[in-house]
Amino acid sequence: MIVVGITGASGVILGIRLIESLLEAGREVAVVVTDAGWEVIAHEMGKDAAAGKRVASLLKERGIAGDLSRLKEYHNSQYSAPPASGTGNVEAVVIVPCSMKSLASVAHGYADSLLHRACDVALKERKKCVLVPRETPLSLIHVENMRAVLLAGAILVPPVPAFYSFPETVDDIINFIIGKILHTLDIPHTYFKPWGQD
Repeated sequence: MIVVGITGASGVILGIRLIESLLEAGREVAVVVTDAGWEVIAHEMGKDAAAGKRVASLLKERGIAGDLSRLKEYHNSQYSAPPASGTGNVEAVVIVPCSMKSLASVAHGYADSLLHRACDVALKERKKCVLVPRETPLSLIHVENMRAVLLAGAILVPPVPAFYSFPETVDDIINFIIGKILHTLDIPHTYFKPWGQD
């Protein structure tokens, strides 16, 4: 199972597209959306997208090709959920987009929610914990928190577009970033070709 968390940073489409890609790849996905994450979904994707606060409904509206039976959704206060324990069969945790609040919580072991606890568990169990921080410009506090999570074993994947792939649309840029996250998780994809290949 791969846990995908969506927090209250801009760029929620990245989290939604990652969930779609993981399901299309046949992976089991557990989703945790913070309250602020739902607010940003409503703002960036439209109020209807956040109606009912169910990711499965949002994916159906988007016409997802993956198997929704592989999707589990948990409330951020649901500490009885599998991602809260090292015995919960979690392969990796990805927060995308990752707010600076969530970055700070992970950096300092402040597991005040299911999502932050899932990261805490991933780090202690030596599982992949991938954070996609969405903020600019960065303060020294942000940089120090990034340093702390890196020292703890997390992987940072800033959502930086690559222009060597000659993107023509916003979707091309999104796909490149999703490809980078999937590459970090060792999941095959076709969003971009490996460097050096025609």
